[in-house]
Amino acid sequence: MKARLATVWLQGCSGCHMSLLDLDARIIEIAQLVDVVYSPLVDIKEFPEDVDVTFVEGAVNTAEDAARLKRIRECTHVLVALGDCAITGNVPSMRNPFDLQQVFRRAYIENVAQPSQIPNEFIPPLLPRVLPLHAVVHVDAFVPGCPPPPEAIALALTEILAARIPDVHQVTRFGK
Repeated sequence: MKARLATVWLQGCSGCHMSLLDLDARIIEIAQLVDVVYSPLVDIKEFPEDVDVTFVEGAVNTAEDAARLKRIRECTHVLVALGDCAITGNVPSMRNPFDLQQVFRRAYIENVAQPSQIPNEFIPPLLPRVLPLHAVVHVDAFVPGCPPPPEAIALALTEILAARIPDVHQVTRFGK
């Protein structure tokens, strides 16, 4: 039976998913080992139950992200923080030093012609600070990089599928 694999993209640039695609011919080898049961790269709407491995890219920016991540954690055996945004907050967390209300006033009131208002519909409220995944849920493995090299992703996945959690030093040897 194949392992059930999911990939998730929270707040970030999608570069980590591009590195997944850069696995080139290894994608065929990996496809023989896993069934992709959820990903922004396939058309599946609901996160499924009983996922063996989930790679999560991006940082937690909204309460909606946090709730989604908690649901993913409940349904996943091995959760992997994929890339620097997932591990440290990286680029999305650059907003952390700023007061959000002050930024919203400047962007939506002071620098706009009529009508000027802070949007409150269709936009999930931002958390006071962007958080890395491990600040919200338990993370089993970390694959660093911005984005992580495809070789590091392949190593992490093959080690996890062999029932070993990879050592971060082993994964980072593929760094630039």
